[in-house]
Amino acid sequence: MQQQILDMLDLQDAMNSKVNAAWREQGYAWHRAIWIECAELMEHHGWKWWKKPSPDRDQVILELVDIWHFGLSILLLRGAAPELIATEVVEGLGKAPAAGDFLEDVERFTQATLDTRAFSVPLFATLMAGVGLSFDELYARYVGKNMLNLFRQAQGYQQGSYRKNWAGREDNEHLVDILNELDCASGSFRDDVYRSLERRYQDAQQTQEG
Repeated sequence: MQQQILDMLDLQDAMNSKVNAAWREQGYAWHRAIWIECAELMEHHGWKWWKKPSPDRDQVILELVDIWHFGLSILLLRGAAPELIATEVVEGLGKAPAAGDFLEDVERFTQATLDTRAFSVPLFATLMAGVGLSFDELYARYVGKNMLNLFRQAQGYQQGSYRKNWAGREDNEHLVDILNELDCASGSFRDDVYRSLERRYQDAQQTQEG
């Protein structure tokens, strides 16, 4: 687990640096990104009492993975050595309060984020438990989403030329299909995800042009 966390910290720093090499000095509101993702997470889980809920676990987990991206960024900004951060994360994951009502747990995590502008690993771990998300699955999904973010950047996402919806579906949905098809234990997992995204996107573009 310690090594996987170090890998994710390295990937997160690389992704942030690709967007802006001086990302640590920009004062980005990472906490704001987290609570917005929490609202999107609730939409995928279902919260409206006036309609029948239809929870989408895959999409809920992808939102948790997005939150994890922003949380790692907050942890990196503290300036501690990655090894120390990884140790603290392992300890935090082991201190999760018991999961209760999932939506209330999301609200508790969101409130803590707004109050502290920090990232509570224990409260995040409670959300993981609430949807049965293991650390190994978090790791696989994180790597997958990281590759999707790199793919988006390569396709002009930051410049506004990339659209997340193609072939009638959002790219997050394509990613879920890809992750379900691939072996996350493979040494080429990262490259396999990226190549699969490229193939699907190219096929979608050719179909649209045809």
